[in-house]
Amino acid sequence: MLGIRKKILRWPQILQNCIRYKSHVKNHAYLRIGISLRALIFFSLFYIYLRFYVDLRFLYHGAGIITNFPVFYKGLPFFKTFLSYPGGLVEYVSAFLSQFFYYSWAGAFIVTVQAWLLGACMAYLRKTVNFSRLRGICYILPLFVLISYTRYTYFFTTTTALLAALIFAFLYFKVSLSRINPAGQTGIFLLLSVGLYYLAGGAFLLFAVICTVYELLFRNRWKTGLFYLLTAAVLPYVMGLIIFRVSVVNAYSDLLPFSWKILYYETRRRGVIFIYCLFLIPPAILLILGLWQLLLKRLRRLKEQSNTKTDKNRQVKSLNLIVRIFNWYRRSSKFRWIVETSLLLIVTGTAVFVSRKENLRTLLKVDYYAYHRMWPELIEAARNDPTNPLVVHSVNKALYNTSRLGYEMFSWPQDPDYLFLSNPAYRWHYWRNFDAYLDIGLVNMAENDLTECLEGLGDRPMILQRLVLINIVKANFDSARVYLNTLDKTLFYSKWAGKYLKLLETDPNCSTDKYIQHLRSISLDKDYCTQTIPIHTMLALLLEKNSRNRMAFEYLMACYMLERHLGNLIQNINRLKDFGYSQVPTHFEEACLTYVAGTGQRIRISGYRPSDSLRQRIDDFGRILHNYGSNKQAAYNELASKYGNTYFFYFLYGTSGTTE
Repeated sequence: MLGIRKKILRWPQILQNCIRYKSHVKNHAYLRIGISLRALIFFSLFYIYLRFYVDLRFLYHGAGIITNFPVFYKGLPFFKTFLSYPGGLVEYVSAFLSQFFYYSWAGAFIVTVQAWLLGACMAYLRKTVNFSRLRGICYILPLFVLISYTRYTYFFTTTTALLAALIFAFLYFKVSLSRINPAGQTGIFLLLSVGLYYLAGGAFLLFAVICTVYELLFRNRWKTGLFYLLTAAVLPYVMGLIIFRVSVVNAYSDLLPFSWKILYYETRRRGVIFIYCLFLIPPAILLILGLWQLLLKRLRRLKEQSNTKTDKNRQVKSLNLIVRIFNWYRRSSKFRWIVETSLLLIVTGTAVFVSRKENLRTLLKVDYYAYHRMWPELIEAARNDPTNPLVVHSVNKALYNTSRLGYEMFSWPQDPDYLFLSNPAYRWHYWRNFDAYLDIGLVNMAENDLTECLEGLGDRPMILQRLVLINIVKANFDSARVYLNTLDKTLFYSKWAGKYLKLLETDPNCSTDKYIQHLRSISLDKDYCTQTIPIHTMLALLLEKNSRNRMAFEYLMACYMLERHLGNLIQNINRLKDFGYSQVPTHFEEACLTYVAGTGQRIRISGYRPSDSLRQRIDDFGRILHNYGSNKQAAYNELASKYGNTYFFYFLYGTSGTTE
């Protein structure tokens, strides 16, 4: 009876424990839902930002700025080249995945998945060392990945190696928490080390450092930790130098941020500091958490040794308010979720905003649109950085191709060197000029610039495409087939290559290809260089070769205006009817009126009637200048506000496109 009575009396306590357990399970479920929802929000915004703002198509295109973007070819021979050295497999996989940057949506998805995996590895690292409440740690690596893409740098191969190292660390942590004996765990570490070194090269060192810190600070296995450190020093030497015969530098640094393949080239070093942070953060966090854990243990011991009541009361009073606030914050799960999520988004948004490179983004966009002949989009994008000479160079091409060069070119800052970037300061910008040279008929100059790009940037498909066209135009069909066979192995240009391979078989002269025939009809046979002969002379030679070369004519007239050779412009103005102009372009007529105002000579353009509105404008221009006593510096502001986009203003001041 007594036993039954005790059991009955225990029922309320049992029921209360059940209620508490149920409440705990419910709260835990809500917590997991909240964590998952936060991750969904963060990585959804991560993807949207990459997809619509960064637009990874611009990285794939490169614009001559991204010099380390890899090429990828289908077939076993290409794959075999990556098996002969440590880190080759990560490079192969990275090269394959990077090709999908060709589509912005696919590239953004791949980078988002990679960032999510990096965050997941950090979350597991946090749980392994029993710091489950530091959930914000898992977003640090994705944040730095996002910053690197905001700055338009390409380190996808390096971050893939980092991900491989963290995944292997995750596998080792799994093993360390299992019932395998210490000797077995060390053996598995060696197996993982060998596999990771072959897979990711120097990124193995990060894995070894993480495992060493874990063993030293969290498991107190000093001998094991020191052995892992020794392994990190010896393994690259044995496998890299002795087995695979690579250099000592490559054996220890390949696929790490301080590799010479990155640091040797100035364009590749840009933004590398953020990749250093990516590699340093995991072991640094592990080290800090380990030292913090040791400090907590020390504080607990000191607290146990402190028995004075006054000390305890003082500690209670000083911490009472903080404890109450913290406990309230912990109990209010919804408020905590809102605060933590808002803080995460604010920090991410601020970091991205501060690190963005708007001018570089504009330059990449403009060059991408120019290459793909998306002229209206180019002009719209160029408005974000209208003073950049490289941007204005592309704008001039877009204005010509939209039949607006003679009407709007002085709405932009102009200089004689901007037509072909002929100033020696731009001598390394081979990428910018080759399409302008090709379209206007300077095929040999285009080929020279493309060859330089091929040497500096590698077998980029966009370069090979243009070289194919040039070699077909010059009847170098064997060279064209070599480039076409290379393009046929790419993922996204094989269809284009197949079309021209078939055309060369059925019609070797490409007589049915209108673009090829057009290029042949306008191309100069001799080699010229804008560094050795004046631009206007070269353009005149193009018109001698083909008097119907409209681009050569418009660029020649633009060159005469930019160099203020108005007499030469007047000599050619009557050729407008040969190109079917229905009216005299505004800037051409402004140049004629400027010539008349300066020389007093009359000009008659056959078939065209002078514009009365333009006569009124030049009269008003002269009146404003006269009001300032012909002091052009004093009249600058007023003239710029009214006529900054006219040839009158450019002729007087040597600048244009201003609205001051």
